[in-house]
Amino acid sequence: MADLLWDDVSCFFDPDLMGALPDVRVPGCSVEDWQAVLDLVEARGWKCQYSEGETVLPVPVPRAASVLSRPADAECAELRVWPVADVLAIFRFHVDEAIDFDVDLRELQGQERLDVFCGFLREIGRCLGKAVLMDPEGGYGHPVLGFDAAADRVVLLAEPLVR
Repeated sequence: MADLLWDDVSCFFDPDLMGALPDVRVPGCSVEDWQAVLDLVEARGWKCQYSEGETVLPVPVPRAASVLSRPADAECAELRVWPVADVLAIFRFHVDEAIDFDVDLRELQGQERLDVFCGFLREIGRCLGKAVLMDPEGGYGHPVLGFDAAADRVVLLAEPLVR
């Protein structure tokens, strides 16, 4: 059974209403949590690409401790992950206290893609035993949906917008 139904949440996936690139985050993290996500990407065999600035580096991805301890003025490190073809999540290694990544709502249209996205959030949330929250682009701190670790599923965290 689907965690969420497209007809109930489609407003949260409308790029015109929410911005095309919502912020997805896991608060209350550590370097060990980052490493667990890197290990999950490898274990699931998800296609990925690691880069520092414009320089794409060979996989496997360096250890999280190494990436997160880079100098503050170093180019941004990011990991692009494709859980399935045409669905991309871009993880950015800003701080160890929160895992954050972007998704493109234009890639997440319809029930099938929503199920893929919910499955991806579930995988990360279960791996860490933590909530995974999606905020509208620029609306940090106001999640609309997310993986609830206690419920072990993706749930709505805001009332759907009336169109």
